[in-house]
Amino acid sequence: MNQALDSDTTSITRRVLDALRLDPVLLSLVIVLALFGSMVLYSASGSDQAVVIRQLTRIIFALLLLVAAANIPLRMIRKISIWLYLAGVAMLIAVMFYGEVGKGAQRWLSLGFIRFQPSEILKLAVPMIVATYLANRVLPVGLKELVVSSVLVAVPVLLIARQPDLGTAILVGSAGFFVLFLAGVRWRVMISLGVLLSLMAPLLWKFALHDYQRKRIATLLDPESDPLGSGYHIIQSKIAIGSGGVYGKGWLNGTQSQLDFIPERSTDFIFSVFGEEFGFFGSIVLILIYVAIIFRGLYIAANSTENFGRLLAGAFSLTFFVYLFVNTGMVAGMLPVVGVPLPLISYGGTSMVTLMMGFGLIMSIRSAKRFMV
Repeated sequence: MNQALDSDTTSITRRVLDALRLDPVLLSLVIVLALFGSMVLYSASGSDQAVVIRQLTRIIFALLLLVAAANIPLRMIRKISIWLYLAGVAMLIAVMFYGEVGKGAQRWLSLGFIRFQPSEILKLAVPMIVATYLANRVLPVGLKELVVSSVLVAVPVLLIARQPDLGTAILVGSAGFFVLFLAGVRWRVMISLGVLLSLMAPLLWKFALHDYQRKRIATLLDPESDPLGSGYHIIQSKIAIGSGGVYGKGWLNGTQSQLDFIPERSTDFIFSVFGEEFGFFGSIVLILIYVAIIFRGLYIAANSTENFGRLLAGAFSLTFFVYLFVNTGMVAGMLPVVGVPLPLISYGGTSMVTLMMGFGLIMSIRSAKRFMV
């Protein structure tokens, strides 16, 4: 009787998820990661219940947007991509003149009742517009398609980098690049671009990067040169991760985090808190959850019946990997500090909403084709 009841419950759950056009595997992984992140946030915030409640509220709101995005037909996604892109670029231009300044950067627009970063919109809009442009063209892409797509990506990336916000610029640029990569950019073109960027590196260092960005790169090479200044973040983060050992010190028992040695421990450096409290073993488990989400997204992309769905789902999934790679590399002292949050774990609302809507769009792509698992 219990088996029959469990079977009926499973059947009802699957029917509800199908009706809402949700992928049960991807949804389960995302919810587990977000709730797990709230538990880590409780420790990182110094057991501040108000912070966790706000984060849980954002998770619920973001999940509602995920459901809404999952129910947008692919043809509608293609239609709104151009308007979303143009609106995002227009708001980035507005930020240049009317944006609010915080922590030395001009990134926010305020509408009175809400304050947000328009750059977050481009994390969705850029891969959407590039996928829309390339979907009905002969693949792999030719020179014309490559140039047009590069311009579509470069405009918002340059506007975001000017704010300055190098971390978001990297994510937006990566999202556009992955669409091109999946569309079949030839290897000789990619190698040529790599060589060109390498040759331009001295010019980018001198004219494109701000002083604090150059200092962060120099600090990466030798953080001990300024242990109480620019190197403090990396040094304390590495101490926290290393002191966690194999199994960690236990939840709420991290000395580096609880004694407030780790800067930005609720946001960009929350992985340091996790590494100290759960150790190497816990970190591997966390990364495996991320990998499962990425592979599920790529699986949906590979099984899409349309070029647009394949390009968009693949780009979103690989961009999620960039989030993970840049953040963990940053807190481990292998990459410069660029302000990229740990996805679905770090405290914050705008990034959470953007990621959840991206997963919703992946589920919309999945619903266009019936999956067995």
